[in-house]
Amino acid sequence: MAKKKFAKLKISSRLLRKKARRLSFVPKKHCRFCGSDEQSVMLDYKNSPLLRGFLTERGKILPSRISGTCARHQRELSSNIKKSRVMALIPYCAADF
Repeated sequence: MAKKKFAKLKISSRLLRKKARRLSFVPKKHCRFCGSDEQSVMLDYKNSPLLRGFLTERGKILPSRISGTCARHQRELSSNIKKSRVMALIPYCAADF
């Protein structure tokens, strides 16, 4: 009997990246508002430098999967950003494109 030749399948680069992501260790993002007991970082619509850190350069609110905030604080953060926009402390969009 003759040996059968099997074709070696090429793994796509997308699957290689997916496998590398799965095998690599990425530390979990922590909510910066939940962590401290003394509540050194308070959410307030008047604290515009803190709120600007959660906006993109185009003026959009960063999602919690990128910023690392928990769901409760993400809701509070987005309402404070919207309130700060109404009070004209933060612009709705970028000044120049």
